Amino acid sequence: MLNHPQTKYQPFAPINLPQRTWIDKVITHPPIWLSTDLRDGNQALMEPMSAQRKLEFFQLLVNIGFKEIEVAFPAASQTDFDFVRHLIEADLIPDDVTIQVLTQGRADLIRRTFAAMQGVKRGIIHVYNATSPVFRQHVFGLDRLGTINLAVSAAKLIKELAEEQPQTQWQFQYSPETFTATELDFAKDICDQVLEVWQPTPENPAIINLPATVEVSTPNIFADQVEWMHRNLARRDSLILSVHTHNDRGCAIAAAEFAQMAGADRVEGCLFGNGERTGNVDLVTLALNLYTQGIHPGLDFSQINDVARIVKECTQLPIHPRHPYVGDLVFTAFSGSHQDAIKKGFAVQQDDAIWQVPYLPLDPADIGRSYASVVRVNSQSGKGGISFLLERDYNLILPRRLQIEFSQIVQKSMDNHGQEMTSTDIWQLFSQEYLQVSTPIKYISHTLRDNDEQGVEISTQLQFEQGIKIISGQGNGPIDAFVNALDLDIQVYHYEEKSRTFGSKSEAICCVEIGSKSRDGSCHGVGIHPNIITASLLAIISAVNRMVAGDIAICNQTAYLA
Repeated sequence: MLNHPQTKYQPFAPINLPQRTWIDKVITHPPIWLSTDLRDGNQALMEPMSAQRKLEFFQLLVNIGFKEIEVAFPAASQTDFDFVRHLIEADLIPDDVTIQVLTQGRADLIRRTFAAMQGVKRGIIHVYNATSPVFRQHVFGLDRLGTINLAVSAAKLIKELAEEQPQTQWQFQYSPETFTATELDFAKDICDQVLEVWQPTPENPAIINLPATVEVSTPNIFADQVEWMHRNLARRDSLILSVHTHNDRGCAIAAAEFAQMAGADRVEGCLFGNGERTGNVDLVTLALNLYTQGIHPGLDFSQINDVARIVKECTQLPIHPRHPYVGDLVFTAFSGSHQDAIKKGFAVQQDDAIWQVPYLPLDPADIGRSYASVVRVNSQSGKGGISFLLERDYNLILPRRLQIEFSQIVQKSMDNHGQEMTSTDIWQLFSQEYLQVSTPIKYISHTLRDNDEQGVEISTQLQFEQGIKIISGQGNGPIDAFVNALDLDIQVYHYEEKSRTFGSKSEAICCVEIGSKSRDGSCHGVGIHPNIITASLLAIISAVNRMVAGDIAICNQTAYLA
């Protein structure tokens, strides 16, 4: 890189636009959408789509709800020509869908384009020529007048050939290619002269498309350019102002949104931002940005995973895992603080309320995404993510202090293995730690009897290393009686029980925290069983076994744990 890039590159000059209005505008409705996946997107592929893949993609666009689809550059190849003919002859174009085709402003190409469109019910002929100084001077060797004559001649021929096919409802579109690098007065002049030929009306408007063929400035300057054209173009009430933004500076989305605020009625682009060089504006992101502002985009992305799958199959291009709204990881939080906030947000979010879940600008369910990938656990995760997965997938709601304790166990396992843990992995680790530890005590059975004078009496059959033993105790409830029967140096600090499932086969989950009466340290235990008392006993035994395994001294005068 140059130490002084100003010696080679110049900043784009700001636009003289007094009292610009776009900056205070708010988008309140979707634009007219045009997908150019089958033309601009297709020409950008290393391996262009076959006719079969293009047909599959066309049907996808129709199903999503696009009413205008640029399907080909029919004069560029026999494959494109034949594809247009097949759409028309096989009657594959719905009555409410208009196909658009592209042509350069050359007579032979325009005639070939009309031949491809013979018999179409509704069609847009899109003609363009480059207008910026570098193209006029270095590519075509034309001055301003020569460039205008090229566009006007093309416009006249298009109008003549359309009149020869009156059965078709025609619409005409002109693009001053490389608009962003074209002098605004010249861009207006050439567009006005094309419109003078076509004579559009409010009932049958023409389309003026302003392409950011190369993104050469910040998006606000592009918005100024669009507003200047919006203010100054002739016949504004008889034209649709369209934009086609590319992503050379990574600002295509912002440029397209600003352009709508500046007066653009229509946006051309591709699904997931495919397109020549750095890509066209991403219509999926643009549409779902509207959706998150409470504006229905008029496009259906309720099954976004299916859309992504078809696009990847047809284009043979990947979608980045962090792609907005669609990437595999875009709704995923690994960070502990993020996970904790998301978990708390889900806990209070009501079905009929405004969406307010932290870190998630859109409910994944609205676009057919499951919550399975919202929280994933790796070495950066904390208790919030772990407890979220256990609650979501296993209906296991843990007390806060148990969350903290178990998260440290998960973290230790992560440090040892260094890999992401799925909810299945976490459940298995939880089971091994809290539910499957059976030494030195294993529960076998119990009997319970009310004692009117002394509360509850419990007799419990337990398996020890030395053999089976029955212990008995009394207390003001089953837990108190069982703790007394154990005759250990322990006390219950905290106890919670919940129903893990519903109906006749429901399970109770009991969580306890116990500690020594005379020494520091505590431990959690968990029990799951259809019988709530059994679940409580299992939880206490789980905690005792874990305290023994953790070398927390809890033996009193009883020696069977020594």
